Amino acid sequence: MKKDVHPKYYRCVVTCVSCGATFETGSTAKEIKVDTCSNCHPFYTGKQRYVQADGRVDRFNRKYGLK
Repeated sequence: MKKDVHPKYYRCVVTCVSCGATFETGSTAKEIKVDTCSNCHPFYTGKQRYVQADGRVDRFNRKYGLK
């Protein structure tokens, strides 16, 4: 393998801006900041809402007379 071809690989700290959670991973960057993580994202916490999707389904059913 050639020398000085690949970037440096660091142990990186990932910080969530929303909830402040941190975890460690490997990356070519020394520090990463993310907007949402698995601790505060609605899909992973179970607090996701389908309000808009429910309205679309009801509208479709009414349009085509489905029950």
